[in-house]
Amino acid sequence: MHTDSRGDSPETPVIPRLRGVLESIPTYKPGKPATAGDGPVTYKLSSNENPYPPLPGVMESVLGAAGSFNRYPDMACSGLMAELAERFDVPATHLATGTGSVGVAQQLIQATAGPGDEVVYAWRSFEAYPIITRISGAASVQVPLTGGETHDLDAMADAVTDRTRLVFVCNPNNPTGTVVRRPELERFLDRVPSDVLVVLDEAYREFIRDEEVPDGIEIYRDRPNVCVLRTFSKAYGLAGLRVGFAVAHEPVAAALRKTAVPFGVSQLAQDAAVASLRSEEALLERVEALVGERARVSAALTAQGWTVPGSQANFVWLRLGERTAEFAAACERAGVVVRPFPGEGVRITIGETEANDLLLGVSEAFRKEL
Repeated sequence: MHTDSRGDSPETPVIPRLRGVLESIPTYKPGKPATAGDGPVTYKLSSNENPYPPLPGVMESVLGAAGSFNRYPDMACSGLMAELAERFDVPATHLATGTGSVGVAQQLIQATAGPGDEVVYAWRSFEAYPIITRISGAASVQVPLTGGETHDLDAMADAVTDRTRLVFVCNPNNPTGTVVRRPELERFLDRVPSDVLVVLDEAYREFIRDEEVPDGIEIYRDRPNVCVLRTFSKAYGLAGLRVGFAVAHEPVAAALRKTAVPFGVSQLAQDAAVASLRSEEALLERVEALVGERARVSAALTAQGWTVPGSQANFVWLRLGERTAEFAAACERAGVVVRPFPGEGVRITIGETEANDLLLGVSEAFRKEL
């Protein structure tokens, strides 16, 4: 009979020692998928995905890359980096790629923060922020949104201490869709110490129509402590291929390349991203159609009596409090899946016209019951 060298009995299973902090880290919850099967069509409005198929040329590039699955991808993402450098007029040395913008965000925290350090961000904001912060061993400093569901940048600046290593500003904010405009952002940046990295998470940049919202890449040019995150998952419709990138000054970009998972961005993703950048005209047409639907859905919800924060993303937010789960269940019964945040509200992706119409039918009936 075998007994562990530490004296454990044969009946006691021995498991590897894991970090205790993992017990307090929530698991990231993806948007619930649409129901599959022979029943009525169910639309997925829970993950902020682009409802359109791949852009022209993208499928062909992916099929071409598929023939070399037996080879590692270009670890330096050379073709994509060159394309991004030209498209955004930045040095290639100021670029870094990763597995979606969330992958790059995790690399940023790994490069800046550890035990004893702090990461500041608004709350509620992107739900991955507390997860990736705790994984690094750093502490989250969550600053409540204003009553209008926007970043409280004055309070965030007040929350910065000598332990702060990184600040996230999600613009537009996920899940509320609200934005930070240029004057308030520049005042905030002027208050943040120059040795604290400020990350402008612009995953939904392409959907912004408010001219007062600055392009983060223009902000970064004169501020060495500003890093901009972008992704191909949303407007470009490559959510399933996992490719995002950061624009930052060379010391930060170099740190991101050091902390990247080797060969993390597949060759399919690299080639598809390049093809997507070269199909910008078709991209803009699709984005404009989604922006039009966003306006229609927001206006209809407002007419029904809902308070809808002005969204500059491809989703809208309804604060429902304790009735959040009830609303989400009603949507699912009608054939649309939304993203509930229990006790707070629901995020509703702008999808196909048919899906949006179903959602509006549910919201109208639900509103009458309130």
